[in-house]
Amino acid sequence: MSDIDQLRRYLHQYPELSGEEHETAAFLARSLQKLEPAQLIEGIGGCGMVAVFDSGHPGPSVLFRTELDALPIQEVNDFDYRSTKENIAHKCGHDGHMAVMMGFARALYHHPPEKGRALLLFQPAEEIGAGAEWMLKDETFDQVLPIDYAVAFHNLPGFPLGTIVCKEGPFSSSVQSLIIRLNGKTSHAGEPENGINPAMAIAEIIKEADIACQPNIEEEGFAILTPVHIHMGEVAYGVSAGYGEIHLTIRTKTEEEMQALSDRLLSYAGRVSQKYGLQLDTEWTNVFRTTQNDPEVAGIIQQAAADNGLEYHAKDWAFKWGEDFGAFTQQFKGAMFGIGAGEDHPALHNPDYDFPDAITPVGIDMYRRILEHLLERTD
Repeated sequence: MSDIDQLRRYLHQYPELSGEEHETAAFLARSLQKLEPAQLIEGIGGCGMVAVFDSGHPGPSVLFRTELDALPIQEVNDFDYRSTKENIAHKCGHDGHMAVMMGFARALYHHPPEKGRALLLFQPAEEIGAGAEWMLKDETFDQVLPIDYAVAFHNLPGFPLGTIVCKEGPFSSSVQSLIIRLNGKTSHAGEPENGINPAMAIAEIIKEADIACQPNIEEEGFAILTPVHIHMGEVAYGVSAGYGEIHLTIRTKTEEEMQALSDRLLSYAGRVSQKYGLQLDTEWTNVFRTTQNDPEVAGIIQQAAADNGLEYHAKDWAFKWGEDFGAFTQQFKGAMFGIGAGEDHPALHNPDYDFPDAITPVGIDMYRRILEHLLERTD
């Protein structure tokens, strides 16, 4: 087993949730210091950091992003490097993504860029759609600028092992979650007319969300509105509820479609709350911007796959899931690609998932070749 695989398995044993990746970041920072980057800028947006490998010569600045956080999922695997933490595990493969980045850092230590800069960014809180914004809004991030290109990858169960998956335009969907709070008035359950119960409003809003769904991503107007949590009243059978909450996750292909659908849903919720005499309060959370792949960078990813003798799959449609890397592609010319984790591999976020170490060298070689191509561009 390679030392990079050992590093990945160590990270797998000690996962940390979004925004709490302190030990993970500290461990990686110690490892990076040994590779002598020109700068290691820590504490960006919390646990985020950037290792700068600078040639000292003019040229493009290319950012590569990996994630630090794990998920609140109980692991069911019984291998010797399984998670040591109850109900926390790397079930999206971020441990493997970090291992690829550390392997790439070692490659840069031995073969520094001949011009320009390679910026290796370690991002917290990807799973909740917050860490990218935390980093971008932190004044410390200004030390990293300018950025000419941004690149990231994700492992993809369901695709042949080692296959490179990419496309121009939207790569992952726009995803955000809406909390709808409905305040009414409690009353005796035998005299509901003396109160304001949110039950009918909740039912109508859920029905409207279902009507707005168009789950086929191959067709126009793709939208998935998923009720993920509902709360109303208390388990008190003599009391008619006076408060209710609905939590919905909404998915569209583009930011523009998300805005239109959000406006429609908020307008409907406003009309329904008025109809039933309820006070309405709303909150958006877990916002993932569309990962928009720039055609030039997507083309370079395809060329890098060919250079490395890898099978390439041009995807027709964006993935339905959200990716916090979208916050970077909204600001910088960039692209995300996938690496197949195996057609029969357990799916992401499943309790039996584990990152396949066989694709770690694929990721490292892809990053190396992508950097070489991008550094050939004029800055």
